[in-house]
Amino acid sequence: MPQDTDRLIVITGGPGAGKTSLIEALAGLGHAVWPEAGRAIIRDQQAIGGRGLPWVDPALFAELMLSSDLRGHAEARAGQGKVFFDRGIPDIAGYLALCGLPIPDHVERAAQQLLYRRTVFIAPPWREIFTQDAERKQDFAEAERTCAAIAAAYPRYGYTLVALPRVSVAARVSFVLDHLLAPE
Repeated sequence: MPQDTDRLIVITGGPGAGKTSLIEALAGLGHAVWPEAGRAIIRDQQAIGGRGLPWVDPALFAELMLSSDLRGHAEARAGQGKVFFDRGIPDIAGYLALCGLPIPDHVERAAQQLLYRRTVFIAPPWREIFTQDAERKQDFAEAERTCAAIAAAYPRYGYTLVALPRVSVAARVSFVLDHLLAPE
């Protein structure tokens, strides 16, 4: 019988690589999803003139993301069925490393103890679909560095990365769902 965490599935990668489009398509098919914390935090912090922005206070931004991800993990564990996460707790360790910041002990503990399915899907940088907006200020080079930092973080916590192909959203959905039918 699969472990309870096998139903908690992470889709990660750098900004602008198509993660959110894939998550939204999975939600459209009726799958439970947990959205990326970062964008909501940026919107909220901008609305109140807060400091928890990646370009103002990256450590505070990481703490706010951790808080959201802890909540998402707990809600998913309390429910039934598969839940697709737009990023997971190890992303925070990757983000902190990218920023040249130490990874606090409590972030390490969270990444080690609050587990997901051991296979994690990673969206590689994809210049043709990359865009910037009010919440995504990174350029493509930073998106590539972000993906590399995240790709380095997940294996440290025992995860195996599976690269998503650079194909349509519908083809990515099929790739993910087909891959989940294969034994780990």
